Amino acid sequence: MKLKDKVALVTGSSRGIGRATALLFAREGAKVIVNYVESEKEAYGVVEEIRKLGSDAVAVKCDVSQEEQVKQMIKAAIEKFGRIDILVNNAGIVFDVPFQKRTIEQWKRTLDVNLLGVFLCAKYVAPHMPKGGKIVNVASTNGIDNFNPDAIDYDASKAGIIIMTRDLAKELAPQIRVNAVAPGWVDTDMNKDLPKKFVKEETEKIYLKRFAKPEEIAKAILFLASDDANYINGTTLKIDGGYG
Repeated sequence: MKLKDKVALVTGSSRGIGRATALLFAREGAKVIVNYVESEKEAYGVVEEIRKLGSDAVAVKCDVSQEEQVKQMIKAAIEKFGRIDILVNNAGIVFDVPFQKRTIEQWKRTLDVNLLGVFLCAKYVAPHMPKGGKIVNVASTNGIDNFNPDAIDYDASKAGIIIMTRDLAKELAPQIRVNAVAPGWVDTDMNKDLPKKFVKEETEKIYLKRFAKPEEIAKAILFLASDDANYINGTTLKIDGGYG
């Protein structure tokens, strides 16, 4: 087991990539804090699945953009498990809105959740991490070279996560390693309502001719969170099946 006796906090882990990561971590021996903001039923379902796998978990409601809520989430995690070895900053939102119809409120909400949330969780988890702690941030190819003007604030937030990953790696070294993954298209709830024509066009651009499965992204997150990646720091791993 790659994460035997480790404690992991995975934000946004009631569904999608976060859920797949929480379950994979549990299979690899980790105890998991399952974070959610709205999907309470789904979050507790993940907790039950983890317990059936023979590990332990707790569900904690928290909007990662709210400082006091983040503090309370981490307090609950420490009270339950005593420490946090691994933080996966996965929580994120997107509004697909044409450029001229994009509102300031949407911009602020996107940056608050996707970017400020990463900062707040890293800031308040780091003091509780033992030496050898790992932080893995979930960015996106939208922050590198897959641009979409209808999600201009999302693209900006994910580019910000990539830069923040490098800054945090330097700030928290050598105690804690910080890396990121940048997935391309993934078959998740976030993408389930995309127009069929658009999905077909994008699938044709992917060398492997399909969207990724959440579990495939989770495996890359596991690698960066494990001792197998102990000499990787400040790096963003692109996971897009080949795209162009």
